[in-house]
Amino acid sequence: MSRFRAAALALAAVFVPFAAGAAEQVNVYTYRETKLVQPLFDAFTKDTGIAVNVISASSGLEQRIKAEGADSPADVLLTVDIGRIDDAVAAGISQPINSAVIDEIVPAQFRDPNGQWAGISMRARVIYASKDRVKQEAITYEELADPKWKGKICIRSGQHIYNNALFAAYVAKYGEAKAEEWLRGLKANLAQKPSGGDRETARDVAAGKCDLGIGNTYYWALMLNDPDKKAWADATRVVLPTFEGGGTHVNLSGVVLAKHAPNKANAVKLIEWLVGEKAQQIYADANYEYPIRAGVPLNPIIAGYGKLKPDPLPIAKIAANRKAASTLVDKVGFDN
Repeated sequence: MSRFRAAALALAAVFVPFAAGAAEQVNVYTYRETKLVQPLFDAFTKDTGIAVNVISASSGLEQRIKAEGADSPADVLLTVDIGRIDDAVAAGISQPINSAVIDEIVPAQFRDPNGQWAGISMRARVIYASKDRVKQEAITYEELADPKWKGKICIRSGQHIYNNALFAAYVAKYGEAKAEEWLRGLKANLAQKPSGGDRETARDVAAGKCDLGIGNTYYWALMLNDPDKKAWADATRVVLPTFEGGGTHVNLSGVVLAKHAPNKANAVKLIEWLVGEKAQQIYADANYEYPIRAGVPLNPIIAGYGKLKPDPLPIAKIAANRKAASTLVDKVGFDN
């Protein structure tokens, strides 16, 4: 049994073996569901001849790579949030990507100043507003604490990585004291205890339990194409909120080059390929995400939300305030 296969079994994760006799390969650990990223890997192999071995898991990949140490088969870690990226760097399992291609294509705010990670695609943290009960076209994040929304907002746990990133952005912009005040105001406006996921916030808006739900952009598109959940999307519309004087909070699907990557050259080829036009179009159409590469057409559903103006706050500053945001969530009893 190969070391890579043994690692996959130990993880109890999904493993997609490489083709027998492949001369070149790259080993990817990913938090993305295999069905979402396999089209990318298949296209990469077709273009380059480099086979992709995949381990997919919902948690624990940073710890696994760290435990494997210098013997780790991991070349690349694909993540679904800046929180995962930050955890990987903190675990000491990354190394600088050092790619002129990445530096040219990925805007500086969406990559690590020290080269330890880079964004591959974007998603925005937005509002699912009731079509029937919310006529307001523009909403700011600051406004979510306004008493006019009392009892009208649904949201998942404040400690979830998606909300943690949004709250960390607020801390980065305004400081901990103002962020605490805002979180208390937002908590006071909740219609119910934070629970479920982003889809469930749309469900609860559709059911009349709240008027505004907080969710990621791609979930709404997925619901629209799911016969069992289409009614939730039909009852809501996506509003792209902004910070006052800024833009819409975005998060990243990102990539880390593993510290002990045994196939480093191929890993860098894959990372660079992922920001190419073909891969970026797959991200847009298969995953309903915003391409990190300028000029790649959006999926029509995502384009229908309106023009996205990403907030200029560097993602690295959001990562730096994750712990403070988490502490404030507990301090105000947000999830109670």
